[in-house]
Amino acid sequence: MEMQRRQFLGSLATAIAARAAVTPVKIRKLTTHKASVGSRDYLFLEIQTDAGITGLGEATIGGRIDTMEQAVKWFEPFLIGRDPSGIEDHWNRHYFELSRWRDGGVLMTALSAVDIALWDIEGKRLGVPVWRLCGAAGDKPLRCYYSHWSHHLKDRSAAALTDLVHKTKAEGWNAVKWILYKGGTEPERFRRYTAEVEAVRKAGGADFEFGLEMYETFTVRSAIELARAVAPYKPMFIEEPVWRESPQALAEVAAKSPVPVASGEGLLHRFDFRQLLDAKGSQIIQPDVIHCGGITEIRRIAALAETYQAEISPHMWYGPVAHTASIHAIASAHNFLIQEWDGVSDGLFSEWTRGSYPVPKNGFVKLPSKPGLGIEMDFEAIAKRHPYTGQSLRPPAGR
Repeated sequence: MEMQRRQFLGSLATAIAARAAVTPVKIRKLTTHKASVGSRDYLFLEIQTDAGITGLGEATIGGRIDTMEQAVKWFEPFLIGRDPSGIEDHWNRHYFELSRWRDGGVLMTALSAVDIALWDIEGKRLGVPVWRLCGAAGDKPLRCYYSHWSHHLKDRSAAALTDLVHKTKAEGWNAVKWILYKGGTEPERFRRYTAEVEAVRKAGGADFEFGLEMYETFTVRSAIELARAVAPYKPMFIEEPVWRESPQALAEVAAKSPVPVASGEGLLHRFDFRQLLDAKGSQIIQPDVIHCGGITEIRRIAALAETYQAEISPHMWYGPVAHTASIHAIASAHNFLIQEWDGVSDGLFSEWTRGSYPVPKNGFVKLPSKPGLGIEMDFEAIAKRHPYTGQSLRPPAGR
C-alpha cells in the first residue's frame, strides 16, 4: 500500500512538472516559517505558484529572525503574479533596480532566500535537480568537514580530545573544525590552543584534517605568531584570524602565515570578494549561500575566485535548506575544496525533512537526486516540536 502511495505521489509530481513546462506559471504567495532549537533560530521561506509547485528558501540569521522575516516579506509585492523562471533576471532586478539601498547582511540574506526558492521551483518545473541546472555531474560526492566539532566539550584535556577524535573517525568523519579558546591572557591562549592542536593531530594521524576557527579575536601580530606555532601540525587552514572588514590586515597575515588563511563568511557578494581577492587576503574563500546572494551569486563568486587561483570552501551553520542549497550550487565549481557541515544537527534535519536531507557518509555528502533542491520540509511537525520562542539573545562574541 505504501509503495502504491509513493508511486502515485511520484506520478502526480511528474504530471505537475510536465504541465508546468507548457503552462505559464505565476507566483501566488510567499509564506515564512520560524523555529527555535536551544539558542538557535531558523527562518524558512516558501514561494508558492499557481501551478502547485512550491520553492523552498532559508533566511536564517541568529538573533535577527524577526527582522529577517520582514525583509523577506518586503519582496512579496515585487514577486506576486510574476513567472518564477528567469532567475538571473530576477536577481538583477532585485539587487540593482528595486532600491539603491540594496546592501547589508539582512537585505542580502532576504534576497538569497528568494533566489534559492526560485531555483527550487525551476528544478521542480523542469523535473531535474538544481545541481543539474548548474552543470554538475551527479555521481560526484562532495567532501565536507564537521564544524564546531568540539563545541560541547567542557573537559578540553588531551585525553578528552583524543576520545572525541576516535569517536569522530569511527562515525566516518575525516575532517573537522573547532573554535579556539577565547579567554585568558595571550600566552595562555597560545599554550592551550597549541596543546589542543597537538593532541588532535596525534590522535587523528596524518589523514585526519582540521581547520582552526580563530573567530576574529587576534591582531595581525598575534595571528601570525599562532599560525607559526601550529604550523608543524599541518592545519588545513586558519579561519578569520582578524576582523573580516579589513582585507588588508588579512592579507598581511596571509603573506606571513605558514598556514593558509580562510575567510569570507561575512562577505555579501562578488564585489566584497573582489576586494578580498585583490588584497590577497585569503587563499581559501568561504561564501555562505544564504548570505551572499543565493545560488545565483555564490556561483559567480566561485568563478571569480578561480581567476585568482583561490579555492572555495562554503561556510554553513544554518538549516537543512541552506545546507542543501550550498551543495547544489557549488557542485560544479572547479575550485571547490570542502563544504562546512553542521554534523551535530544531521538527525534533527533528517526529522524536519521526512528523511530527505542528504546526510554525509565517510566524510562525503551525496547530491540529492529528486527535482529542485530534492528535500521537503515538514513545517507542521517543526511548529509542534520546535516552536519559535523569540529571537535568541546569545551573548556577543568577545575577545
